[in-house]
Amino acid sequence: MPFQHPEEVGYGYVIERYAARKDSGHARYLVLKSGRFLRPEWPHGERFAHHLIDDAATITDAELEALLGYEWRSRLTAAWLIGVDRRERFRERIGDLLLASEVCFSGSAYCFALARFGTHADAEILTAYLDRYLPRTDLRYDQPAALGALLRLDAHLCTHHAARFTQPDGLWDQWVQALAHLRDHPPYTPGEQRRWTDLRCDFADGWSRP
Repeated sequence: MPFQHPEEVGYGYVIERYAARKDSGHARYLVLKSGRFLRPEWPHGERFAHHLIDDAATITDAELEALLGYEWRSRLTAAWLIGVDRRERFRERIGDLLLASEVCFSGSAYCFALARFGTHADAEILTAYLDRYLPRTDLRYDQPAALGALLRLDAHLCTHHAARFTQPDGLWDQWVQALAHLRDHPPYTPGEQRRWTDLRCDFADGWSRP
């Protein structure tokens, strides 16, 4: 799908207002990408979280669409805001963007949003993504984030969608072994991917509005 600068649809301010916002001295999209907000010792955590929660609650759907129509920084930010506020009406849009995998870095945010929605429909999207991209052992896209989100949903929904990917010598093991820099690397275990998803979702739960 074509990229469209928010200015072209009358929302030129959304990049500075939401994606590049500097609540902590760093652009929001960079903080979300790095995960530094998950560190208890990070001095800007509370301020960052409060502004993120407020924006997630007040940003309009049209503003979110303007962000989703552009490049990875704006898409990553939009997906986080959608996930934090659990705007399930964006499920299909998020799913289409995840499966298309047009840009770098934003896919993990799509997976976060689907994990936050927490339904069988979200598990089906993540399963479809892994069916498409785990066999691609030449690519490192967002397979880890998708598996972590699917494992979290399996635990929540009492399902077993991820089991066929994580069985010994299954698609997950084959994908990791095919990428030399990931072999014997503990963070690329299924359990570690689930832990990172839990950290992100627990962060959102912990700061959500009552």
